[in-house]
Amino acid sequence: MTTTRGPRDDLLDVAGLRVGHHHALTDDVTVAEGDRPGTGTATGTTVVLAPEGAVAAVDVRGGGPGTRETDALDPANSVHHVHAVVLGGGSAFGLAAADGVMRRLEETGHGLAMGAGVVPLVPAAVVFDLPVGDWQRRPDADFGYLAARDASSTDFARGSVGAGTGARAGALKGGVGSASLVLGEGPAAGVTVAALMVANPVGSVVDPRTGLPWGVGTDGAESFGLRAPGAAEVERYRELAAKGTLLNTTIGVVATDAALDRDGCRRVATAGHDGIARAVRPAHSPLDGDTIFALATGRVRPETGPVPPGFAPELAVRAAVAEAAAVVVERAIVDAVLSATTVAGIPAYRDVFPDAVT
Repeated sequence: MTTTRGPRDDLLDVAGLRVGHHHALTDDVTVAEGDRPGTGTATGTTVVLAPEGAVAAVDVRGGGPGTRETDALDPANSVHHVHAVVLGGGSAFGLAAADGVMRRLEETGHGLAMGAGVVPLVPAAVVFDLPVGDWQRRPDADFGYLAARDASSTDFARGSVGAGTGARAGALKGGVGSASLVLGEGPAAGVTVAALMVANPVGSVVDPRTGLPWGVGTDGAESFGLRAPGAAEVERYRELAAKGTLLNTTIGVVATDAALDRDGCRRVATAGHDGIARAVRPAHSPLDGDTIFALATGRVRPETGPVPPGFAPELAVRAAVAEAAAVVVERAIVDAVLSATTVAGIPAYRDVFPDAVT
């Protein structure tokens, strides 16, 4: 399968989507250690809006998920479309941000039409960032409302922003990252596949032998503007303290403009987890709540290629999109790590490996 990076190389290459962040980050933020609480604030919410609706599914692989409305996305149930996906900090408390997103969508008239009004369908997933800063400061409904109100179809920030503000990726600072691909010749030619990921895993995102992110494997370090760091930098990384929190999680959204049904979206979400496994080691642990949502806007309907007898004609498109999903998730996690900045003394990759960044 031939592919090229999308024009923006992020989720907004899928037309019809918007992305917004709202976060709080103070200068006095510290990380809790043992019984000593953290201080200040470093948390936030990221919203992916699909105001006109998108076919959706979800796949949860981690042992400690924090989610909302995921049962509704089971292909056996009645929900066909969602109008937003919320990704947030604050652990289970942060799920409250979805209430604010619903309020904003209702104000703008977007949702499932139900008689006199609309009911926006807004699933959500959260990461555990409570030890970074004051435990009592976490996203609420206002975070979701403001992230949805400010969501853009043309640009969004990456790194230590939104749901990635207080994220940690193993021993390094985590964050929000994104990537996209446009599929070339074949049954899904012209289809775009993109991902937005929040990297907060207990596992490592860097190969301790080389100092390069695990996820550069598919495209190569040069494609990310990286080169092999020096031995001193690699040794300094090995000496960093391991992540001490018990709850973690990598969450995100894979989106495509292909016309997929709910079963197809579920397969894309499942394939996206391969990208987590390539970029994080270990992945899907009992201490993570790894969750991927898949959205299909249906704006592109390519000619399907030949498929084996007895298979649905859209199978070839589904297979191509699923293959690309793993790649964009992998690249989005690398982007999150490279885009992050140091917060609360949690070192960013660029600070630990300055010689690796060209």
